[in-house]
Amino acid sequence: MASHVGLAWSRGREMELMHRAMGFAALGFLTLVPLLVVVAAAAPGSGSGFGRWLGQALGVSVSSRTRVEMLFGAADLALERTTAFGLAALAVFGLTFGWAVQRGYEKVWDLPTARWHTMWRHVVWLALLVCYLALLVGMPTAQGAAALTAAGDLAGTCLFFWGSQRLLLGGRVRWRALLPGAVATSLGLLGLRIFSQLVFSPLIASNAVTYGPFGTLLVVQSWLVGVGFVVFGGGLVGRLAHEHLTRRRLGHTDWPID
Repeated sequence: MASHVGLAWSRGREMELMHRAMGFAALGFLTLVPLLVVVAAAAPGSGSGFGRWLGQALGVSVSSRTRVEMLFGAADLALERTTAFGLAALAVFGLTFGWAVQRGYEKVWDLPTARWHTMWRHVVWLALLVCYLALLVGMPTAQGAAALTAAGDLAGTCLFFWGSQRLLLGGRVRWRALLPGAVATSLGLLGLRIFSQLVFSPLIASNAVTYGPFGTLLVVQSWLVGVGFVVFGGGLVGRLAHEHLTRRRLGHTDWPID
């Protein structure tokens, strides 16, 4: 077990996992948040759908969720106030975000950077991301179907990240090899939600008193760092799990030592 953790730690340092997670958070804040605001505003009868969904994604308490909804209370006016320049900037940041995620996955699998003419994959991935986020924002949250909704979330997240790896890596890694990473990412995001409920929920309450809305924004940014860490870390864990299973299938139970 110690060798497994040590290998994961070593690989994580080599690919600068925390640095990439912080880059994910920075670009995610410029891309994911505006995208979710626009998607929530475009959904019929969404109202403050983005703030509601973000509070659910964070897994925080009802009082902290209310503060998050207040922070993005004007999300329903996003479409009316969005300019052509704003949409163009969002598209540029979105493509850059796609490139950053692709580069992170390439580092996970020790692959060279894809050629420039494969940038169309970023466009397709961004469209899939919008559809995925739209489904999450519009998903009903009936109390009686909480377990079913959570299972659907988990399965949908797994399918999205499974396909995302395959698409952004240009088919250079087999579907079977990418599945453990998708599963690890889905479980990691579920664990992050539980962690958020225990840690971020009281932080939102205390920061809102100390710093006002900016304090809530800091917690959201920290959550995005955690999401980036899980996305790339999940891919890395998936690769290590695939290598381990492959070695066992070939009759070798020892792990490689870097």
